[in-house]
Amino acid sequence: MELFKKQQLKIYNSLTNKKENFEPLIEGYIGMYVCGPTVYSNVHLGNVRSFMSFDMIFRYFKHLGYKVRYVRNITDAGHLENDADVGEDRIAKKARLEQIEPMEVVQQYTVDFHNVLQQFNFLPPSIEPTATGHIVEQIEIIKSILAEELAYEVNGSVYFDVLKYNEKENYGILSGRNIEDAIHNTRVLDGQSEKRNPQDFALWKKAQPEHIMRWPSPWSDGFPGWHLECTAMSTKYLGEQFDIHGGGMDLKFPHHECEIAQAKASNKKSPVRYWMHGNMLTLNGKKMAKSTGNNILPSEIISGNNDILSKAFPATVARFFMLQAHYRSILDFSNDALVAAEKGYNRLMNGINDLDELKAAPISSLDIEPWKNSCYEAMNDDFNTPILIAQLFEGVRYINQMKESKASLNDADLKEFKNVFNAFTFDVLGLENVSIQDNSDKLSGVVEMLIGMRNDARANKDWALSDKIRDELLEIGIQLKDGKEGTTFSM
Repeated sequence: MELFKKQQLKIYNSLTNKKENFEPLIEGYIGMYVCGPTVYSNVHLGNVRSFMSFDMIFRYFKHLGYKVRYVRNITDAGHLENDADVGEDRIAKKARLEQIEPMEVVQQYTVDFHNVLQQFNFLPPSIEPTATGHIVEQIEIIKSILAEELAYEVNGSVYFDVLKYNEKENYGILSGRNIEDAIHNTRVLDGQSEKRNPQDFALWKKAQPEHIMRWPSPWSDGFPGWHLECTAMSTKYLGEQFDIHGGGMDLKFPHHECEIAQAKASNKKSPVRYWMHGNMLTLNGKKMAKSTGNNILPSEIISGNNDILSKAFPATVARFFMLQAHYRSILDFSNDALVAAEKGYNRLMNGINDLDELKAAPISSLDIEPWKNSCYEAMNDDFNTPILIAQLFEGVRYINQMKESKASLNDADLKEFKNVFNAFTFDVLGLENVSIQDNSDKLSGVVEMLIGMRNDARANKDWALSDKIRDELLEIGIQLKDGKEGTTFSM
């Protein structure tokens, strides 16, 4: 069903910094590339949020009837520490520290990445290429850039000549950075680098003797630069120019800026029509970082094995929480926010369960067409999931009215209402209808039982048992308060 012919989608294009009408290169078809993970550690929650945004976008395109080729890569080589051209390969460093092969590191964390995304109900991409699987393509791109004299070789390494490129093109077109300002603010130390200019970036690095991951090339045994892999893989599978390139805001510079420069130097055209960037996730109002302990893994949310959340939350609740914010806005993750999201999620799912039980009436007293249009308008406005979710709650209000016989839908309208409601909830937002056990009443019953046992102990003057019950409850965060009205507790 080609719904896209009836819908006008607007996308915020980071290249122009404004919302634009989305017009794919080929009607009915979309090519989308998203920068995937560097697989040297467990995928962190900020990554999950970014990938979830593009999973939602992928889902909406499919819902509209587009044929989508979604490419999301795996970086398994070439990504140096601190996103720089010096230092150690992140994967090789992890392998050295754990005394295993680099490809063992890659395998371990690629499996973790897939497991986590599966738990959060992500659709797999159409193609998931790896950097190491495309060394030949990367070497060919380097050759073409050298032929244009926009790169140079030094001691077996090849660097992109940013200043020469900038004479005809705009290095800074995406990030808004001014190359002249960058040059002015850079202090050059003689003999500290083999680059002609500090702004130049590596296309190929000669491997030092101790470097494990290396491949033969016309220049040296070495490895490709981190930025090059995405240019090679995106253009190989989507063409020299394609519709959408996505990633986190932190990748805009230098990674995506370098991709544009490489592709223009190699293919003589701007590679991407619409650049899309998701914003960051904070934790309790601060940047997430392992070094400060302000960090939580996606698996720890589901297991409850962490010091940040009061209990375990299903992955679908965490997904619902993240989609309550627009993908371009900063989102703060906290226990209170998850608790509130779970209540909203339960309300939505209870509405859907009630919807399944509703019976059609002879006539409709509700006009669902404006509500349906509002759902599409929300998503067509740069994938505004918070507004869509608000419309779904408006739909829950309709469900409650029908449940209380205050409103009605005939058979055709009820069927349409169910189809739209389920499509946006499950197909587009990717939520799952899971039963969440609320054990608060059971816990209260257990505490009341222990208070009764403590009262019996006090009546029998068994002060040791009385104190033991009080103290051990306090250790797990339950405080008993003795008063004139008896004993109460707080958690």
